[in-house]
Amino acid sequence: MKRLKFLSTLVMPFFVFTSCSQPVKNNISDNGAVKKNKVERYGMVTGLKPEKVAYYKKIHAAVWPGVLKKNTECNISNYSVYLKEIDGKPYLFSYWEYTGANFAADMKKMAADTTTQRWWKETAPTQLALPDAAAKGETWSRMEEVFHVD
Repeated sequence: MKRLKFLSTLVMPFFVFTSCSQPVKNNISDNGAVKKNKVERYGMVTGLKPEKVAYYKKIHAAVWPGVLKKNTECNISNYSVYLKEIDGKPYLFSYWEYTGANFAADMKKMAADTTTQRWWKETAPTQLALPDAAAKGETWSRMEEVFHVD
């Protein structure tokens, strides 16, 4: 859970309406064969302040290049965020993949980036944590993967 708290409080505020393609990294195993890093998939959900929907869409129509670059450098790829109104309230659903070997180190690298820090200052005030996330001091709630097929 510490890993998710770190993720949601530091990383998730800027992961919105972006799509960064990055091939899965290859490594050489002990026997010389090429192997792919494991892909860890994330489905996350959070609320969005109704009065911030237009602003949220506007800033994500042109995500800062430095934020997208850091996303890729930190092994985050195939990122999407969706907006859905349910019972008159806006919610965000995000999906992304992590292909690195050291999640904590990559998130620290991201958190140290000044461009990313400025981006978070723009995005964080637009979001509303769901009760389970708020109880843990988080913004985004991780969703359980029920089905996946490549």
